[in-house]
Amino acid sequence: MNFKNKLRIFVAFLLFSLPLNVFAYSEYVIPGGETVGIEVNSKGVLVVGFYKIEDAYIGKDAGFEIGDKILKIDGKEIEDIESMVKQIDESKNKEVLFTIERGNTTKEIRFSLKKDENQIYKTGLYVKDKINGVGTMTYIDPKTRIFGALGHEIIEKTTALKFEIKDGTIYDATVTGIVKSGDNQAGEKNATYDRSEVYGTIEENEISGIFGNYEDPIPETKELKVADSSEVHTGEAMIRTVINGKKVEEYQISILKLDDHSETKNILFEITDPKLIEKTGGVIQGMSGSPIIQDNQIVGAVTHVIVNDSTKGYGIFITTMLKEGED
Repeated sequence: MNFKNKLRIFVAFLLFSLPLNVFAYSEYVIPGGETVGIEVNSKGVLVVGFYKIEDAYIGKDAGFEIGDKILKIDGKEIEDIESMVKQIDESKNKEVLFTIERGNTTKEIRFSLKKDENQIYKTGLYVKDKINGVGTMTYIDPKTRIFGALGHEIIEKTTALKFEIKDGTIYDATVTGIVKSGDNQAGEKNATYDRSEVYGTIEENEISGIFGNYEDPIPETKELKVADSSEVHTGEAMIRTVINGKKVEEYQISILKLDDHSETKNILFEITDPKLIEKTGGVIQGMSGSPIIQDNQIVGAVTHVIVNDSTKGYGIFITTMLKEGED
């Protein structure tokens, strides 16, 4: 056998030996449903508004825009509001140099600070360095300990833009009450969360959810097989979520329509469980990430409520979340 023939056989062996599933996620994952407290920290300090100093919007007049990220002041890196205030207080000059990020561009703004009646320097900028809230755990991969939650990205409300995160944390949470959906308005879960009970760290905020490393002991929930999107079908299914305390319960839904082309609105469903409708009025805020189960497989996660008919909502395919989480 000559060298070329040996090479052809070797290449053919490689081709036929490749695994069909090239993604790293497990075939079985632990379904979630638990309500979790979420805290994410921004990359830099985000400008979210302006206020007047001496009857003028000095921040806006200097050239700042809502959505700008403050990265440096006088060449020193700014990680949070505390370090921003400290750097401004330590500045020996009334005029300081801000380095900001706007979109994909870095800019510099030379800015004259003004003192208030208490001789404290003011910027005229409303800023934010973190977002807190509650959502629902979707899954934990028991092999990699990677978790996924929410099923959609975290948006900063003022800018309506995806919140670019540096890092974050998920905590133990308890649902304390429900505001029902209705009258073209989405309801919500009221919950408290305990920062001393850390479940894991958040590393990504993506269009398909938040992802990170689960650091608490893995829950003893039965693992479920991951369904490929081609296996999902219209008809009966269920969601796992919490509507009181910490108890995860399963509620009946009906999958009405499937869409392979949408990024996050793959599954149109309707809540059919009378108990859940009575308690929540339908899909509510804080339910995002609730796993969707069909034929004893995890198929997706709740992502959106249809406000003019809150008994209906959208879900994302679980495989989309898993691919993003393992990427």
